[in-house]
Amino acid sequence: MKVSGAASSRRRGPDAVVRAGGLFPSEAQIARRLSQAPADWAAKAIILERDGLPKVDAIMGGRYWPAVLAYWNRRYGLSTIETFNPDGEENLDAL
Repeated sequence: MKVSGAASSRRRGPDAVVRAGGLFPSEAQIARRLSQAPADWAAKAIILERDGLPKVDAIMGGRYWPAVLAYWNRRYGLSTIETFNPDGEENLDAL
């Protein structure tokens, strides 16, 4: 019997649910959301980053999903809001 929805999420554990639906999905999850094969997405992402696709955040280990959506909306003329990449690496020792 295949379980879907919330019941399936409970079986995988809360960490898997947060990562799968979170703000910083893995590259494989982004590929899946964009209907791409992970290997194809890796090559395409390198090219798209030159055009403004948000880079993988060094601290969080993933691309900020709302910024990825904003990138695609801007690319297809659905938004005029510009997205910006972080200005550099964070120095957490400075806190």
